[in-house]
Amino acid sequence: MSRNVLITGGAGFIGGSLGLNLAKYYPDWQITALDNLKRRGSELNLNRLKQAGIRFVHGDIRNPEDLDVRLLQPDLIVECSAEPSVQAGYTSPAYVLQTNLVGTANCLELARQSQADFIFLSTSRIYPITPLSQLQWVETETRLQLAESHNFAGVSQEGIAEDFPLEGHRSLYGATKLASELLIAEYAEIYGIRTLINRCGVVTGPWQMGKVDQGVFALWMIAHYFKQSLKYIGFGGRGKQVRDFLHVDDLIALLMTQIQDLDRLQGQTFNVGGGLTHSLSLLETTHLCQAITGNSLSIDAVLENRQGDIPIYITDSRKVQAATGWKPQRDAKETLTDIYRWIHLHEEQVSHIFL
Repeated sequence: MSRNVLITGGAGFIGGSLGLNLAKYYPDWQITALDNLKRRGSELNLNRLKQAGIRFVHGDIRNPEDLDVRLLQPDLIVECSAEPSVQAGYTSPAYVLQTNLVGTANCLELARQSQADFIFLSTSRIYPITPLSQLQWVETETRLQLAESHNFAGVSQEGIAEDFPLEGHRSLYGATKLASELLIAEYAEIYGIRTLINRCGVVTGPWQMGKVDQGVFALWMIAHYFKQSLKYIGFGGRGKQVRDFLHVDDLIALLMTQIQDLDRLQGQTFNVGGGLTHSLSLLETTHLCQAITGNSLSIDAVLENRQGDIPIYITDSRKVQAATGWKPQRDAKETLTDIYRWIHLHEEQVSHIFL
């Protein structure tokens, strides 16, 4: 069946990747990418989208008039737009609130008007900071590692599951995404919209414009490639804080499966990430980046923690794996090497963003 798909944040890292894959595998579908191009580097995707036959609309989900049902007419909305930085909530709260909460409400109104299916990219940061910071862990030579037993539900050595407690503060970024999840549940119940929520951990890969506060693995490779400075921030300044990672192509593979199987999966919420086997500390990331690029950096140590930072987060994705048969395929070396090759192939374009 032919579909009319709207991807918000469609010129961004994840949204652009999804659009290009949908256009490749479903050439009879109408794919529309809506984006405000706020994030520097997103403009580099416009030619890629055009070549793939994807319609681009320069719009902002904060503005209801940019989500005109007569113009867009979607039967599927994939909500990839966001201000994804935890730190932005401490410096630009209005933008975070307007984009991540009001923007989602506007997208849901479009879904109600068009009776479109609605897939939402949420975040692991909906889980509260204090309980995550109180998890028991042990320190190894290169990383922090979750202990075997904990006082909280929803946590094991496999990571954080969907039933981890939600009571407590989680940053404005996390709060806006959790509030959006609640709105989605109401729209699904009241208006009969088919919905699905993915709470994503760290997604990375080629075409990610990594920054200090979002996209850390891409940032690490970019800095090594161009021999720029880096810092180990917080937790003793040793670089042992850990996140799991997910190659963007692995996330897109899951989204493609979910779109095709939405009849069965609708109404569910999934934690989506690489899990324990696909996790890195900053120190381990440094070693891999050095090996891939041949460049070594002097990395400064900042002892003080930043607001909102946590020492370790691993995604327990067993629920979505059991529901779909999906598993992450690309390991740390392959993922970082893909980023390196992208930088090398598009060095002139990328250098204008980061140098």
